[in-house]
Amino acid sequence: MSTREHFALMASYNETMNRQVYAAAARLAPAELTAERGAFFGSIIGTLNHLVVADTIWLQRMAALPAPHPALDPVRALPAPSGLGQLLETELAPLLARRRALDSVIHAFVGELGEDELARPLHYSNTKGQPFDKRLSSLLAHLFNHQAHHRGQASTLLFQAGQDIGVTDLLALIPNEAAA
Repeated sequence: MSTREHFALMASYNETMNRQVYAAAARLAPAELTAERGAFFGSIIGTLNHLVVADTIWLQRMAALPAPHPALDPVRALPAPSGLGQLLETELAPLLARRRALDSVIHAFVGELGEDELARPLHYSNTKGQPFDKRLSSLLAHLFNHQAHHRGQASTLLFQAGQDIGVTDLLALIPNEAAA
């Protein structure tokens, strides 16, 4: 499996898991979604907002790559988030619309990347203004790992609220290989 194929698998996994998390969240009353639960970003809705904010920040950074990447046009048009804890949406339906749009952008962007581009560094500044130059493939790995980390927190909060999101293993999406 090439690096690009691996990231295509990760984009599919990411989208599948986001669908499961949002489906479980949709079974809760709004008060359950906004209840303070002691998580990094407070509530279920706060945690899901953080993921949308962080993905927006990373995709906007990646939109500065030398190649144009039309898949990133939708995130270029978005206002930059003001902070990692920003509540972009306080209700689930509009947040889900943002999530779906970002998942679509991630899929399309990964599909536009070549192996050579994945090996090149991306120059960016973090939210504190510190400059970095890191390999794009490593940054994409971070994007997906960050999603899994906080989605894991969201799944725990949902489980504590009585909602099971189902199977979360990447293994379920890895295709079987023919025996040699």
